[in-house]
Amino acid sequence: MNEMKYQDYSAKIEYDPLDKIFVGHILGIHDIVSFHGSTVEELEAAFHEAIHHYLDVCEKIGQKPQRAYSGKLTVRIPPEVHLAVATAAETNNKSINQWASDVLRQAALSESAD
Repeated sequence: MNEMKYQDYSAKIEYDPLDKIFVGHILGIHDIVSFHGSTVEELEAAFHEAIHHYLDVCEKIGQKPQRAYSGKLTVRIPPEVHLAVATAAETNNKSINQWASDVLRQAALSESAD
């Protein structure tokens, strides 16, 4: 997956071979915001414009803009998994939060490389 970032927002980028353009969609929000461009420069400018437009529209209609993920994640896991996680974190001299963040980051990067 190709990704762009701007002002705490991320976008997934795909290539449309039929129209020969790059198409982007903002990730992590429920509102649908998309943009496109035929070059990387056009795509980046359109992405920035889409974010500014989204924020302007939210302000005009009195809606709080959605932000992509706060960084807080609540996960319910079986007690035996919790014990294994706590043990792995302690073995690595990390808090559960630090250990889980590292493992999740590695897993996510591995997935996006596939």
